[in-house]
This record gives sequence, C-alpha cells and structure tokens, in this order.
Amino acid sequence: MISKLEDILKKVKNNKKAVLTVAAAHDEEVLLAIKGAVKMGIIEPILIGQENKIREISKEINFDLNNIKIINKETIEECAKTAVKLVSSREADFVMKGLLDTSVILKSVLNKEWGLRTDSLLSHVMIYEVESYDKLLVTTDGGMNIAPDYDQKVKILKNAIEATKPLGIEVIKVACLAAKEKVNPKMQATVDARLLQEASERGEFGSNVIVEGPLAFDLAVSKDAAKIKGFESKVSGETDIMLMPTIEVGNGIGKALTYFAGGKSAGIIMGAKAPIVLVSRADSHESKLYSIAYGALVASHNKY
Repeated sequence: MISKLEDILKKVKNNKKAVLTVAAAHDEEVLLAIKGAVKMGIIEPILIGQENKIREISKEINFDLNNIKIINKETIEECAKTAVKLVSSREADFVMKGLLDTSVILKSVLNKEWGLRTDSLLSHVMIYEVESYDKLLVTTDGGMNIAPDYDQKVKILKNAIEATKPLGIEVIKVACLAAKEKVNPKMQATVDARLLQEASERGEFGSNVIVEGPLAFDLAVSKDAAKIKGFESKVSGETDIMLMPTIEVGNGIGKALTYFAGGKSAGIIMGAKAPIVLVSRADSHESKLYSIAYGALVASHNKY
C-alpha cells in the first residue's frame, strides 16, 4: 500500500513512462514542474504552445529539450484542443493545464466530438500527506462542485474511489463529512451522508469500499474521539477518503491541512477518460511534481 507521496514517485518510476500533454506550456512555472518530472524519469511530455517562448524559457531554466516533442500552437484554444485530442486518440495518457484558464481546458475536455467526456461528473481530488496521520488522506471535492446534491455526490465519490484504487488499499474507507453524526432533516449534508452509507451497504460502490456518514471531522480521523463519544465505526481514525458536503468545507480543510498542519499534497481532476493535472502558481514545486506523478499513477492504472 502507498502511504507516502514519495512512494508514488517511486511507483511511477518503475512503471512505463506515461505520456503527458501540456496545454499552453510556454510558462516558466509549468516548465519547471515538467523539468523536474522529466529529470525523475516519470513522464514523457508533449509540450504544446508557442514554441519560441517554450525554447526561450527552457534555455533560461536549463531545461534540455532534446528528445522532447514540441507542437507549436499560438492560441490557448488551439493548445487545449491539441492536448486533449492527443489523449482522446490514445497518443498520450493524460493532460496538464499550462498557461490558460481552467475553463478553456475543461471546454476541450468536455467536447462531444473529440474530448474526454464520460457520463460522470468532473470533480477535484486532492491527496494529502500529514505527519500526524498514518496514511494518505484523499479529499473531494474542494475545487469544482459548489454544492453537490446526492446524485452528484455519488459521482464525486465514485471518481475519488477510482483515484484511490491505485494506492493499493485493500479496503477503502470513506467518511462523509457533516457537522454532526446524527441525521437531521434540516441539515441536508447529514441526510445525503446517510443515503450514501446505505448505498454502500447495498454494494453500489464495490465490495471493498466502506462508506459511513454522517461523520464530524474528529470522528473521521480519530479513534480516540469515537471512543470518547461512544461512536461505533469501521472508519474512524482509518479514513482513506473524506467526502465534503460543499466546496467551502473541502477548500477550507484542504488549506488547513496545508498551511496549519504542514501537509504535502497532490491534486487531479477525475471524471474524464483520463486524469487532468491542474497546478496553481501558489503550489510548491514539490506539490506540482507530486500532482504530475499522481496523474501518471492514476492514468496508468485506469487506462480506458
């Protein structure tokens, strides 16, 4: 079982290199991340964007472009279309957002003719390594879906499960977060959480998945808290996936894990035919590298 982000790097190093298309690669931060991933031997990139800028920036950061394919495209729309089409035609394994708006890359991903659309919902999956927790923690969705209803939460959870399977966990344990562990009709998060638990008990998420909810955050991550409260649980203190009730909760917990708990992280978008890597300029180079490696791991495991 993979329990550290560094283990993901080791795992993908031993796999066949995944081919990554980078849409609008003419950006220093993006090229630095790609340089690191290439140096570690975890990807084979295809850089799509303004070739003269890609070469100029690469020279400045000492990134050797020998044996790296570059496709010259001037507009961000052309960059996104080319990057996505290479994945949909199976000439590449996954795609990364470069110097373009998220909406532009997602528009291409959702194109009905040549995109990566599925019958699922696009959702953001983050994976955190926190010193005080003895395993990796997957959280979803703190980046895309604002206030998902029950049906959307089903799809978000299924996406997260698919992103967790490559970690090699024998039984995936899911905590559906809410403000309390008792169902209250006035708190929709508690109602949805219990419905998700019941769906899991019917086998909707697979025989090797346990879903519990509603659970407050302390019950999700602490066996001691569950013991003190007299709460019987198969998940408490052993949560692999934390399903968020809203984007604010997911975003807040994610930022807290990063800035207060000193957590390391990686993030991808799931729900398409291949993972989509989105990195922020605020992310550390280490986090960007982990996100690329995580995308490579999921892409290799879940090839369509």
